[in-house]
Amino acid sequence: MEGLNYHHLLYFWTVVREGGIAAAGRKLGVGRSSISMQLKSLEAFVGAPLFARCGRRLELTETGEMVHRYAEDIFQTGRELVDAIRGRPPGRSRPLRVGLVDVMAKSVAFHLLQPALDMDEPVSLYCREEEPLRLFAELAVHELDLVLSDVPVAPGLNIKAYNHPIGGSTTTIFAAPELAKTLKGRFPQCLSGAPILMPSPNTAIRRSLELWLEEENLHPTCIGEFQDSALLMVFGQGGRGVLPAPTMMREEISKQYGLQALGEIKQVEERFYAISPERKIKHPAVAHIVEHAREGRAAEQHRRV
Repeated sequence: MEGLNYHHLLYFWTVVREGGIAAAGRKLGVGRSSISMQLKSLEAFVGAPLFARCGRRLELTETGEMVHRYAEDIFQTGRELVDAIRGRPPGRSRPLRVGLVDVMAKSVAFHLLQPALDMDEPVSLYCREEEPLRLFAELAVHELDLVLSDVPVAPGLNIKAYNHPIGGSTTTIFAAPELAKTLKGRFPQCLSGAPILMPSPNTAIRRSLELWLEEENLHPTCIGEFQDSALLMVFGQGGRGVLPAPTMMREEISKQYGLQALGEIKQVEERFYAISPERKIKHPAVAHIVEHAREGRAAEQHRRV
């Protein structure tokens, strides 16, 4: 059996970890040419390029991503071995790399991810926001363990990813108390002519809300569109307009932003999905998030019965 040269692998892993050949050289105390030779030897062993040059930067190829994931596990295990030999308590935490679609409310993301943070096995959480298609592409090449989204992966997309429903929430309309006093009539008629702050047009909740307003013959005045839900809340807090938000976050929104709930729209429901790169989930934290959501839905259905 061919043997992997772990010295070559260490140089590769350090280049990725330090962000470049020069930085890796300083870390390892060797010259650039020495590192370049080690990388070429590893690429010859692997049989494929590990890096692609993008301008002045090196980016991992798909093969490089795979090799890096294994290298992370190998050197993490090595550190654990040293800790065990030295009698130090094990401190390994499993990384959980999460992509959040950029329109998802931060408070909702926290609520959905919280079960993973409460596990007995420690988890190191790494979150990044991006538009859905880019996150789905990163998930497909295993750069992410999980994507939290308000929309599922569409069947037509040429991406290997699987949707796991993890909850949903009806929509409530909120307003700053001083603005609420100026609205005329009861909910929802009080929305006609009212200034409203809306989520950006590319969101599922925006489309559902506009359809409901049309069906109810309500015509609020849109004075702003927001991709960032936190920014939308700040403008609502300043009394600039009424705004929609998940009913499940009603208590938190009222407490944090001082907003008053005007009424719930049961016909406008926002769905949340945990999207994984495999049908049978392998990452224990992702599996725990999905299982926790299933148990929550079962408990809710039991209460309704």
